[in-house]
Amino acid sequence: MNASTPAPRLNVGIVSAGRVGTALGEALAAAGHQVVAVHAGSDVSRERAARRLPFARLGTLEDVVTAGDLVLLAVPDTELPTVIDQVAACLRPGQIVAHTAGAHGTAILDPIAQKGGMVLAIHPAMTFVGGEEDTRRLASSCFGITSADPFGDAVAASLVLELGGTPVRIDESQRTLYHAALAHGANNLIALITDAVTALQAAIDGPHHLAEQATVDGGAAGLPEQILGPLVRASLENVLALGPSALTGPVARGDRATVQRHRNALEDLPDPGVALGYRVLCARAAKQAGAPADLLDSIEVNP
Repeated sequence: MNASTPAPRLNVGIVSAGRVGTALGEALAAAGHQVVAVHAGSDVSRERAARRLPFARLGTLEDVVTAGDLVLLAVPDTELPTVIDQVAACLRPGQIVAHTAGAHGTAILDPIAQKGGMVLAIHPAMTFVGGEEDTRRLASSCFGITSADPFGDAVAASLVLELGGTPVRIDESQRTLYHAALAHGANNLIALITDAVTALQAAIDGPHHLAEQATVDGGAAGLPEQILGPLVRASLENVLALGPSALTGPVARGDRATVQRHRNALEDLPDPGVALGYRVLCARAAKQAGAPADLLDSIEVNP
């Protein structure tokens, strides 16, 4: 197929209408595919499908499989084996079946492959919150793709490119490591920022907090986020561009006394996990920065 030949338009069936399935359904429809059927197992997902995929009829899982040239399995990892067996039971040879689970390749789809289906793993490296912004973000996302052969690679890559994304091939044996890296960088970032917000809120409140102090743009609830936002965004941009050399602050300076004072202050918080998280990440940062041994010893963590 050359660049001037349009890719075939596919009838698409989606299982299910969660955050990921709905966003991919919208994006596939915008790319010219026909999203003809969707399986939605809850009132919330049925409402979401009606609102964001109004061109697709609601149906049973068998209805969706029967209707689709491409069947997209956008279900939680824990449900995937059961859904795969159900899909295999009503599959036609030659149908394309893709799942969106990051930690799995195509081996989990073997019951479908044995029935003559083309199996693909197509995982968007993006977080989904349930709104229309999810669909817009797909166009700037990378997708981890895995298939059983070069032809499958080409099909998966073509679908991703049509969505505006960037396909990145991940070997079957490396899917768990790939997914762990994404979860560590994105999901654990949520925990890190939540801890930082907790500590900063306590610092703003202080032991003798005055209610009138926190009146910036709607009150105290947003003040820690306003303070951290520009700093965290700049740090993220810096590390993506510069790597570990972007590190600044007391660890980068080898300032053992300040790190110890930080630990003491954080250990006064009601949640001991905040101080523990600080110590673990400080130890990682210190090791990456080649910090002096006495600083590493003072953190007393060996991650």
